[in-house]
Amino acid sequence: MPALDPDLKKAIVRMPGTEKDKLLLRLITKDAVLTERLQFELVEEGKTIDERRILIRAFIDRTATLHADTPGWLMMDMRTVSGYISRHLKVTKDKYGEVDLMLYMLNTFYDNNAHLLQKYNSRSDKAAEYIAKRSEQVLKKVSKLDPDYLIEFSDEINKLLGWIHHTAPAHYARQLDLPKEWIV
Repeated sequence: MPALDPDLKKAIVRMPGTEKDKLLLRLITKDAVLTERLQFELVEEGKTIDERRILIRAFIDRTATLHADTPGWLMMDMRTVSGYISRHLKVTKDKYGEVDLMLYMLNTFYDNNAHLLQKYNSRSDKAAEYIAKRSEQVLKKVSKLDPDYLIEFSDEINKLLGWIHHTAPAHYARQLDLPKEWIV
């Protein structure tokens, strides 16, 4: 996005307040994420973060129990859920919640659909790669959180690593040098 011309900035600052307000409101409605973020920060005052996490967890539970027919469909479902988690992060800036929800998503999908990822083959290749890369991202993000939170995630991370190293993503886990056990 190009930067605003300095003369335009000065002209906008000199505009009467009511005109600026009308223009601002028109511009905000064109960006759904910005609108939701302002709703979260200004109206909800950041107090609904737990409710938002609960809604995403419920969506994960519903989506994971759809019983996908193939690893490809499973991956598509995970990507859909991942989009909701990314939007949650953009709206709330909740880095803890992002890690928590991503771990919950990966483990829940494994709990309900492990039979689709038991063996590595051409049908499970893309899903296996996706899961391994997502797991790598989670490990990187959790390491950036406050050290006090690490103990909270250790069981879920080790559960995920166990799944990954004993199912289809194992090949990609070795390539990405994912640990077999996560020690706090």
